[in-house]
Amino acid sequence: MNMSADQLVDLVSLKPQSSGGPQAGHHSVERVLHALRTHLGMDVAFVSEFREVDRVFRYVDAGGESPIAAGDALSLEVGYCQRVVDGRLPELIPDTAGFEEAMALPETTAIPIGSHLSVPIRLSDGRLYGTFCCFGYAKDQSLGERDLQVMRVFADLVTERIESDLTRDQDRENKRARLRKAMATRQPAIVYQPIFDLCDMHVSGWECLSRFNVEPGRTPDLWFQEAADIGMGEDLECHAISAALAGLGMFPGDMYLAINCSPELVLSHRLDELLQGYPAQRIVLEITEHAVVQDYREMETALAGLRQRGMRVAIDDAGAGYASMRHILRLRPDMIKLDISLTQGIDLDPQRRAMASALVAFARETGSTIVAEGVETLQELEVLKRLGADKVQGFLLGHPLALSDVKRLNIRAQGGGFGSATLQAPLRG
Repeated sequence: MNMSADQLVDLVSLKPQSSGGPQAGHHSVERVLHALRTHLGMDVAFVSEFREVDRVFRYVDAGGESPIAAGDALSLEVGYCQRVVDGRLPELIPDTAGFEEAMALPETTAIPIGSHLSVPIRLSDGRLYGTFCCFGYAKDQSLGERDLQVMRVFADLVTERIESDLTRDQDRENKRARLRKAMATRQPAIVYQPIFDLCDMHVSGWECLSRFNVEPGRTPDLWFQEAADIGMGEDLECHAISAALAGLGMFPGDMYLAINCSPELVLSHRLDELLQGYPAQRIVLEITEHAVVQDYREMETALAGLRQRGMRVAIDDAGAGYASMRHILRLRPDMIKLDISLTQGIDLDPQRRAMASALVAFARETGSTIVAEGVETLQELEVLKRLGADKVQGFLLGHPLALSDVKRLNIRAQGGGFGSATLQAPLRG
């Protein structure tokens, strides 16, 4: 059979695109199967993967009701596939009645199979993956060598897509193994950065921050992003939050811990389990401005239950992008944390001061507390105090500290309270 120009264009369009999402390979293979089956006028087309003792049908396309479905598995001794690979049956069979080996198979008459084409799928390293097949219920003497060549071209496209998917899956599994290994070695390590009350410069809370001391060396956000990409985002978050809350007892009872939390974890039952047994009034959930909230109504409901227990909610990174105001308006946070991009250089930039002033005024109207992050100079601190910020954190006043360093500070601060002379002796660790 001859391919039309339109079919050739369609064939080219079936090549996998590297920018495709996780389902791109699935859809492109199905398109190849459909294009081939309809071009050849066959009834069923499929890709099977060989395993140790059986083959599984990974993709199936049929013109009507099909005797097989994606996910079905059959012994390698059943059917045509293994016999084609072994050479006991030819790749091209226009009429099964002319082949004794084919007619001896029960499915040839049971299905029935009148015509059959099949080519092996071999990966670039030479490994046999399985077969690319199609069959018709009736014989078709018009099938010839040209059709088999077309079949091989389509099989090459399928092989390319399958190999890409296998590489992606292996990469995904390598990342999962790396993350499991990191968590098994108590990663991430948790450090605590002090948050100061501007009225008298005492420490009122601590933000819990993750640090990864394993390879590959990279920032925590990249670890958490990779975990989310491979479906382990909540696992890593729970691991980090559990480690952070384990240190709560080392802090005076009037101090809170601020923990970063994704919307997905808020909506899951796992967060409730994590927080059981901890005093809710000493925990602040920080939702970053960068986190996408798919359903604010559902999010509001989940947060309402936590708030009834005394927990507070903060919007982190406010001012870093357009999404922060939507978070603030819909989630009605108890705290609004000004992003470092807004606070750094605020003493020199009137636009930053105007934005911060507007957020401070908004917080006053709504009863929220303003926490300014990333404060690194006395000039920034003075401006933020003058604008009316309630709390500050940053390297000027205190670096993130390991829990062991916090314990030593606790001992030194007995009777005097944390941060009683903070500006004269910042918490550097």
